[in-house]
Formats: sequence, C-alpha cells, structure tokens
Amino acid sequence: MSAHKETLGKTLGVVVAVCLVCSIIVSAAAVGLREQQKINKALDKQTNILDAAGLLEQAGRDISGTYSKFIEERYVDLASGEYVDGIESGFDMFKAAKDPEYQVIPDPDTASIFRHSKVVSVYHVKDENGQLKRLVMPIYGSGLWGMMYGFLAVDSDGKTSRNLVYYEHQETPGLGGEVQNPKWKALWDGKKLYKDGEVAIHLSKSASAEDKYAVDALSGATLTSNGVQKTLEFWLSSQGLGKYLMNQPWKA
Repeated sequence: MSAHKETLGKTLGVVVAVCLVCSIIVSAAAVGLREQQKINKALDKQTNILDAAGLLEQAGRDISGTYSKFIEERYVDLASGEYVDGIESGFDMFKAAKDPEYQVIPDPDTASIFRHSKVVSVYHVKDENGQLKRLVMPIYGSGLWGMMYGFLAVDSDGKTSRNLVYYEHQETPGLGGEVQNPKWKALWDGKKLYKDGEVAIHLSKSASAEDKYAVDALSGATLTSNGVQKTLEFWLSSQGLGKYLMNQPWKA
C-alpha cells in the first residue's frame, strides 16, 4: 500500500514539475515575442493604409520605408473637424474609445458601433514633391456577423472617393466577404461622396458606371451591403468625419 502511495506521489510530482516547466517556457516565449507582435501589428496597419492610398504595389517589400516617405498621420477632433496637436505618438483611437476622457456614445448609432473616440487618426498621402494627394480615413461599423474595419481613401478635394479597403471582418466568404474583392473595390474610384452638402454615395443593386453617386451592392449579401451603407452614412456625416471633410483644414 505504501509503495503504491509512493508511486502515485512521484507521478503527481513529475506531472506538476512538467506543468511548471511548460508554463515557464510559454510565458518566456510570450514575453519574448511581444515586441515582434507589436512590430507585425504596425506593419499590417501600414500595409492596409498603403493599399488604400494606392501605394502598395509601389512599396513592394519596403512597406515601412514607403509609409515613412509618403504617409503622415494627423489627429482630428470630430466635434470641430479641425486638427488636434499634442497627441502622443502611438495614439490608438480604438483604445481611446474606452477611455472616459475621449469616449463618445453616438446618438443615433446608425452604424451600430456603440462608442467611438472624439479624436481619430487620419492619414495624409503625399506625392514625390511632398504635396497632399489623397486622404485616408478609418471607418468601421457592423456587418452581418460582426464589426467591419476599413480605410476610405478620398481625393484632397474631400468629396471624391478613391478606394475602400476592408482589412478585418467576419463576413461570409463568397458573399459579404466580397468586400475584399479587387473588382468590387475598384468600383469606388471616382465616386462622389456628397450632393448639396448631404451624404449621397450609396450602394445599389442596379448601379450604373455613369452614376457618380452609386456603387454596386454585394450580390447575395444584402445585410453586409446595408452595413457598408450605414457605416459610410455615419462616418461621412457630422457625427463622424463630415465636418473635417467640409472644413478641409488641410488647405489652411
């Protein structure tokens, strides 16, 4: 009996020791990879911004170099539509949305985002001569299965769409997931955002190439298309970046 207990005790001891060793190894790996994870996350963000800016092909493998040369991050106060200075590098608008100092509860919440930051990042896209060529703005809203995150690129006139890039979503492949289809993304180039000061761009099942305000809705994905529409209506309105686009502080 005592031999059996001794054997059981040894077995449990070995199991506990193995678990402790494994925990130490996993913890060490997580800490060691944390910095690399931050680098990868930043690189992924830069890649998506360059895609919206129309510079991804030009960048090739030099994502960081191209980003540093042509992209400038600025910060906008949504209430005034003006730039905000003094924001620390590394500002995260999504984390700020959880901070009472920055948090805004939208009313009405047409895009079903629940909350957002009163200050958001926008990105100036410059040409070889340092002149502003395009603006890239973050947008997000609910789709069929969850939140959809993207970047909308517009001309420096603040009124003409150039690209819509969704980089994170949970939509159904082949249906709502077609928001990432290059053919559908190409439809946004040259479309007008506003008419008589109101948001006019919209998704339509029968959009024609001649209609400068309409983009084809996603076939078989009505709820995802509705989500894209409501997202644009929110972020292009005075609740979102509408005042910024109308005030055009980049021309001051």
